[in-house]
Amino acid sequence: MTSNLRRVLILLCAPLLMFAAAACSSDSGSGGASASASAGTTNLTANEVQVSGTGAVMKVTFPFPASATELSSKDVVVGTGATAKLNDNITVNYYLAGGLTGNKIESSFDSGEPANFPLTEGGLIKGWTEGIPGMKVGGERILVVPGDLAYGANPTSPDIQPNETLIFVVQLTKIS
Repeated sequence: MTSNLRRVLILLCAPLLMFAAAACSSDSGSGGASASASAGTTNLTANEVQVSGTGAVMKVTFPFPASATELSSKDVVVGTGATAKLNDNITVNYYLAGGLTGNKIESSFDSGEPANFPLTEGGLIKGWTEGIPGMKVGGERILVVPGDLAYGANPTSPDIQPNETLIFVVQLTKIS
């Protein structure tokens, strides 16, 4: 191979190699979710979600794009307080990411204001009414909620895609 031909091949291939390297090391950069598998996951479970840091600096990582076929949960911290059950009024901090993009959608940790609501069927997404009961105050739980147990085909936020799997980190702070 002549040196001129080598130069032409390097000039043609270098941009492709740089693009491939950038794609392999992607990080959403918008809230701490980051890729750990470029091909994605078609049945994401809570065991595949990693949480580091706390509060506004929490980082949540999981393979994406991801979807799930059933609800899964994992306790990151097991609480020692009262146990949540349906029809309780709960106070939580939460982090929400979309399974398709890996991006953080919202987080009450950022505002410093926990959310308060009744844990009732029809008042919350099924992923919460099925995934929160049994959790104890002081606990932190990962919930991977398939689209049909989240917002289905008609999400209420433009940041959530129709039938998108949602990844929550929920910290139960109070039951009243």
